[in-house]
Formats: sequence, structure tokens, C-alpha cells
Amino acid sequence: MKFVVEKSVLLKTLSHAQSIVEKRNTIPVLSNVRIEALADGISFKATDMDTEITEIADAKVSEQGAITAPAHMLYDIARKLSDGAEVELTFPDDKGQLSVASGRSKFSLSTIAVEDFPVISGDELPINFSMGKEELKDVIDRTQFAASTEETRYYLNGLYIHAKTEGQTNVLRVVATDGHRLACVESPLPEGADKLAGVIVPRKTVAEIRKLLDDTESQTVAISLSENKIRFALQDITLTSKLIDGTYPDYERVIPTDNDKVLELSVKALATAVDRVSVVAERTRAIKMITNKNHVVLTTSSPDLGSALEEVEASYESDALEVGFNFRYLLDILTEIKGENVQISFADGSSPSIIRDTSDASAIYVLMPMRV
Repeated sequence: MKFVVEKSVLLKTLSHAQSIVEKRNTIPVLSNVRIEALADGISFKATDMDTEITEIADAKVSEQGAITAPAHMLYDIARKLSDGAEVELTFPDDKGQLSVASGRSKFSLSTIAVEDFPVISGDELPINFSMGKEELKDVIDRTQFAASTEETRYYLNGLYIHAKTEGQTNVLRVVATDGHRLACVESPLPEGADKLAGVIVPRKTVAEIRKLLDDTESQTVAISLSENKIRFALQDITLTSKLIDGTYPDYERVIPTDNDKVLELSVKALATAVDRVSVVAERTRAIKMITNKNHVVLTTSSPDLGSALEEVEASYESDALEVGFNFRYLLDILTEIKGENVQISFADGSSPSIIRDTSDASAIYVLMPMRV
């Protein structure tokens, strides 16, 4: 195997591969990236046994072949080479290792045969549809922050995606929750996704595909699914992942339907006020929201740090109430409100609140109250 590749191309490709590879591995080959020189380019493949990425890159190939080499070490070498440099990779070199040479720099890396490298892709994935890049980025951004990080409730450690009929409209619904907050976003149902009964895409996979969306020029993403796998195809990159094997809870039961006390105000003004008050609430993360006819008051206090109070103009016609929130959870939601105004509806001070963008009905957020 022998080829020459530009440093920027090698670095970009290895950055995608090494983010999949776990830094500590009990199986040595999982620390490696599989490199294959083809007639018209090079293929890089990396896996952690749950997620696999394959990327094709341009290179001048003089000898075809394949080998695996340490992913993080290759990435660090590429990162530190001179900008604009050409990099020559040769296997085997005179030591029987992978040679990486550029200018006056030369490295010899230990390798593992490709026969030992596991492959998780290749299965038949019967459900196939496409989404626009910006549309996929949007539904991920508006939901992934609410996914759980607790390993004990593994079935919440990702995004729940399913087809749903709303009245006369078919939609693709994406849901995330950690038990404290819930994000539910809808987009038009892509052609071919009508049989999507419900899958849970792991949090790591969601984070990886989100990074790739920023790094690709492809405007559409081909998505394929089976009962236990999902595949995203973007131009020269394919990301395949196992799905979370579990039953997602009936999230619709926790979305209140009788919250009749409606508060409406500027999302920018509210977010700014919450951010300022949070300086005192950094330890407890608890702030209190007190609603009034034409304004809302945000307060917090700490025996060690003192207290803070902010008043924000608002539209509110119901009886006054007090409700406590985790300010970090509230800010996460407000960040995803793209319109000028946000609407928060309450039943009382101890029940879940509903948060909506007044200019966009495609998303709904549920936030549990916090004892203050």
C-alpha cells in the first residue's frame, strides 16, 4: 500500500475517525483506524463496536492495499505537520510498519492486520428516506440537550424518532427527555419514513452526525434503518450505528393538556435576566419565577452568596403564582427559541410547565418545577 495525500484532507478525515475511537480500549484493534488504498482514493474506517464511520478521501494511489494503525497517533501526527504539506503513507516500510513521511519528518507506526478489524455495517436496512441537512441539524439542535446522561436509564440516552399522524398531517417527531425536561420537535414526514414505528438513536451517534453535518457540503442526508441499526450517508461519509435496545416511555402522558395560566414575554429579555440571576444560583441552580399582571419577577438567594432579583415586562392575565426552576434547564430551552417571544403556560406552581416559541408551533418543551 502506498499513496500520497494532502495534509488538510488527511487531517479532516482522521478527525472524523478518531472521534469515534475510544481513547482506552481493552481490544487493541479498536484503537486503530482501517486504511485502504483503492484505485481512485483511500478509505478510512473506525469503530467502537456500536458506531462505525467510513470516509472516502482523494489521494494519489501508487499501490493498493489495506492495514490498520493507531487512530489518535495518526491524527496527532497529521495535526502537527506543516500546512499545505503532502503526506506519503507506505505499508510495509523497511521495518514492516506503516511509514508516514512528510518533508523531513518520518514516522513508523505499529499496525494490526485488517482481518482483525470488526465491521458492524453491511446489514440490510429496509427503511430508507432523505432529509435536508439544515432540517436534520435543526431537529437535533432543538432536542439533543434534553437527552439523559444517566446510564441507569439507558433507554433515555438518545433521541426517540418516529412517524406520527397529527390530524390530517403526517410528521416526523423527535423527542428527548431526562425526566426533568422534555423536548418534542416535529418536521414534515420524509417520503419513505411512514413505517418508522420508533427507534432510539444513541446520544454519541447524534453528537457525531451533528458534527459531520457542519463538516460536509452535502445538502441532503440519506437515512436508512432496521430494527437495530441506523445509517447516515453524506457525500463521501457513512456513519452506521446500533440503536438503543429498549422501550421508550410514553412521553405524551407527561405533556400537560390543561395548563391555562399563560405568560408571554421577550425570550431575549427573559434569557438575559435568568443568566444574570444565575450568578447567585450557581450552587443550587434554583431560581424562583413569580408571575404578575404585567411583569414577572425572578429571584434567588443563597446563605453563602447573597440574593438577586430581576423584573421583566410580560403579558399575564391569570392569578399570580410562584414556581421554581433549574436555571440551566430553562436557559437550555430558551436558547432554542428562535422567535422574539416565548410562551410559558402553567397549571400551578408544582406541576410541569409548557414552553413554546410563539412563532413556531413545531416544537414543545416541558419543564418540571424545582423546589426552591
